[in-house]
Amino acid sequence: MASHQKKVIERDASLVFTDESGFLLLPLVRRTLAPRGHTPLMRHRARQRDKVSVAAALTLSPARTHVNLHYQTYPNTYVNNVVYTQFLRQLLRRVVRPIVLIHDGGNMHKGDPVRELCHDFPRLDLNVLPPYAPELNPTEHLWNFEKDKELANFVPHDVKELDSAVRSDLQEIKYDQQRLRTFFEAVKLPWDGLTTIF
Repeated sequence: MASHQKKVIERDASLVFTDESGFLLLPLVRRTLAPRGHTPLMRHRARQRDKVSVAAALTLSPARTHVNLHYQTYPNTYVNNVVYTQFLRQLLRRVVRPIVLIHDGGNMHKGDPVRELCHDFPRLDLNVLPPYAPELNPTEHLWNFEKDKELANFVPHDVKELDSAVRSDLQEIKYDQQRLRTFFEAVKLPWDGLTTIF
């Protein structure tokens, strides 16, 4: 990560981590505080492919004083390289300075649409995480918090309700600086030169 940090400092760039995840209609069951012998019943209407996909970007400002969350939901759609590129184009319209972006080596992060994006936006510097290292991406901790804490035992009636709940939760997290910083703090990376906010 030292080379990525050097790029961020030298270019006065925003550091960005991106990732995608899927939220299913099938509830993620977790222990509750229900009285013993009165286990809650969760009746769901989930079908195998019903889901809400989400693309998210956690950004750290060059001054390292502000973390931001950008996200987009895609009901009953998968995030492929075309969708991912559209998401990044929206991000690049919001973040006008140079960007050092770090993501994993998934197929949605490769191919002609991504190469065209890099050609159109020279201020975008793409970097790939090592294989099988989700613990190095702060966005993974966002998904864990959202699924395991916020939406645990949530039983939506349909994809529309699930999409609304996911967007509502992410919008609330977006304005919680303390929560956003915990996602970076949870990552075991040497934040040399980038420790101001932590």
